[in-house]
Amino acid sequence: MKILIVDDNKFILNNLSSLVSAEGYYVETACNGLAASEKLENDQYQVVIIDHLMPIMDGIQLSKHLRQHKRYINTPIIFMTSQGQAAVQKVCNTALFTAIVEKPIDEENLMMLINDLQSSNTRYLSL
Repeated sequence: MKILIVDDNKFILNNLSSLVSAEGYYVETACNGLAASEKLENDQYQVVIIDHLMPIMDGIQLSKHLRQHKRYINTPIIFMTSQGQAAVQKVCNTALFTAIVEKPIDEENLMMLINDLQSSNTRYLSL
């Protein structure tokens, strides 16, 4: 399974990339929504992990952009936020996301979620 991880924090990006890669998944990264958008146009990903607050194009904008393309209409989006789920629910339709995970990331739960997504088509989960 090919996964795109998008976060403007290089430390988080590198840690998540290492974690997910160690589980046998192919991982690519992007440091903001615009860079991710370009990668999504040129390649196909089975899961996209997106940070909430980023410069240039934030995670909500990227998720909306993703859902506008037939190719990604059903692709699982794991949305990461440090703002809390209630704050995300106030600013957007959370149906955009398959799951919302709060930072700091619980790595074990994240990997369980990714593994579950590989074998199911769950539309919305909350950790």
